Amino acid sequence: MSRIKRLPEAEFEIMKVIWGSNVPQISTLQIIAALGDDKRKPQTVLTLLVRLIERGFLSSEKIGKERLYSPVVDEQDYLRTETESFIEKYHQNSLLGLVNTLYRGKDLSEAEIEELRKLLNERT
Repeated sequence: MSRIKRLPEAEFEIMKVIWGSNVPQISTLQIIAALGDDKRKPQTVLTLLVRLIERGFLSSEKIGKERLYSPVVDEQDYLRTETESFIEKYHQNSLLGLVNTLYRGKDLSEAEIEELRKLLNERT
């Protein structure tokens, strides 16, 4: 798979709505409704949807008067790419460096630490 490009925040918000819909296709009106009335103007949402199609994140088809959108990029693939990029940029490709930062900053709960232990035990 080719490298997935990073999304600007506004486009990522739209993708979260689409990924979270758990349907194969979602309409423009459903996206706008899920974003909320005060979030963005409809024309702005339409512009962002076109950009997402151009970037290869969405496909669309017109059925009757409605345009429906489908994700092309899987949410987990995008999140994995974003996480790997973050770890590379800020922690020199060290997952341990990331975990250490969270641990020392007291950002990990006991439950999360226990979950990490379980994950590590599964890999060994």
